[in-house]
Amino acid sequence: MYALVRPFLFCLDAERAHDLSLKSIQAAYRSGLHGLLAPKPEPLPVDVFGLRFENPVGLAAGLDKNGAHIDALAALGFGSIEVGTTTPRAQAGNPQPRMFRLPEHEAIINRLGFNNAGVEVLVRNAERAHFGGVLGINIGKNKDTPNERAMDDYLFCLERVYARASYVTVNISSPNTQGLRDLQEEETLRRLIGTLREAQEHLASRHGRRKPMLLKIAPDLTEAELDGMAQVLLASGIDGVICTNTTIDRTPIAGHRLANQAGGLSGKPLFEKSTAVLRGMAQRLGGAIPLIGVGGILNGENAAAKIAAGASLVQFYSGMVYRGPALIGECIQAIRRRPRPA
Repeated sequence: MYALVRPFLFCLDAERAHDLSLKSIQAAYRSGLHGLLAPKPEPLPVDVFGLRFENPVGLAAGLDKNGAHIDALAALGFGSIEVGTTTPRAQAGNPQPRMFRLPEHEAIINRLGFNNAGVEVLVRNAERAHFGGVLGINIGKNKDTPNERAMDDYLFCLERVYARASYVTVNISSPNTQGLRDLQEEETLRRLIGTLREAQEHLASRHGRRKPMLLKIAPDLTEAELDGMAQVLLASGIDGVICTNTTIDRTPIAGHRLANQAGGLSGKPLFEKSTAVLRGMAQRLGGAIPLIGVGGILNGENAAAKIAAGASLVQFYSGMVYRGPALIGECIQAIRRRPRPA
C-alpha cells in the first residue's frame, strides 16, 4: 500500500509529508486497518541490555519526537520504539524549510534542531500509551542552554522520563544544535557520562528498577576520537551505544543541487560510514557493551550487515520514508536468515 501513496507524499514538502504520514498511521491504527500497511512479522526475540525485544528491528528516534504515536507505530511490527529527542523546554527548532528529500540518493537532509513540545508533554503522551514493549526515550539539551550547563538539561530529562522509559538514550551527536557535538570530546564526555551514571543509579534505587542508559554517537569522529571515546565508555559502565546519528559529510552526494543544504544527511549515503563506525566500535569495545546499528538501512541486507558488523539490534528512520512499514518484516527476515556464529 505504501508504494501507492508514496508518489503523493513525495509531491509534498518533506516535513508536511512527515506529519501527514504520522496522522495516517494513527488513523489506520484507530480504525483497526494498520494490518493493511504491513503484515505483522513473526517474532524473533532477542535479549539485550537486560530487556526482551520482540524482534531486533526498532524505530529510530526523530520520527515521533513527542511520543504522540507510540501505539500506532508499535502496531506496525517494530521490536522497539524510540521517541524524542526531547528537551526540558519546548522549542520550535530551526526555521523552515529544514527537511529535504534526495530521491536519487534515497537520502534525507534535515536541520530540524530538536523541535519538540518539551519533556513534560512527551512523558504525558508516553504514560497514555498502552504499548508494553521496549520504549526508548531520547534526551537532549535546549538550543539556548550553553554547553557549560548542558548537564542540567540532561539530568532534568533523565529524571522526568525514567519511570516510563525502558531505556534512555543520551543524544550528544545531532549536528543541528550548535556546539552539541563538542560534548563528545573525551574529557567532557567523561564528566557528562559519569554524572549521568550516578543519577541513573540514584533513580534505580528510588524507582526499584534500573533502566539502561545508552549513548548515541556521530559518524564523523576521527579514529583517535573513537579510541578516546571507547576508553571512556568502557570505564563508565554505560549500558549501550547507538552507532550512529546523521552525518555532515557531503562526499556521497557531491554535485547534487541540495548538497550545500546545512543539516544531517541520512539514508543510503550514510550506510557505509555509519557501518564502519559501528564495526570499529565493536572491535574497540570487544563485546563488553552492546551496540545498536543505525544509518542507511533501506533493505533487509543492510540490516543483516549491521548485525554482522557487531550490532545486537538495528533501527531505521529514513527507511520508513523510502520503503514504508514493509521494511520492518524484510529486515527481520534477513536477520533471521543470517548464519549464526559458530
